[in-house]
Amino acid sequence: MEIIGFIAATLTTAAFLPQVYKTWKTKDVSALSLPMLLMFFVGVFIWLIYGYYKNSPSMIVANAITLCSAFLLIYFKIKYAKTP
Repeated sequence: MEIIGFIAATLTTAAFLPQVYKTWKTKDVSALSLPMLLMFFVGVFIWLIYGYYKNSPSMIVANAITLCSAFLLIYFKIKYAKTP
């Protein structure tokens, strides 16, 4: 069953990476919602904790990588936000 988790983890984590790359390259954060990113970050952190307690390597790896990606988007949103 863990192989199914790793397949799902790879797909869902990889799907998030192009957004991080695009935001990094363009520095355009206008379409990113900070409240959504913060809620997503907390949710992924909780999934990471859950994966740890379930002893699920696929959940731990996927959520650790996604947590880093979400953190980068939050950082970019704050750093590149246009102030009036």
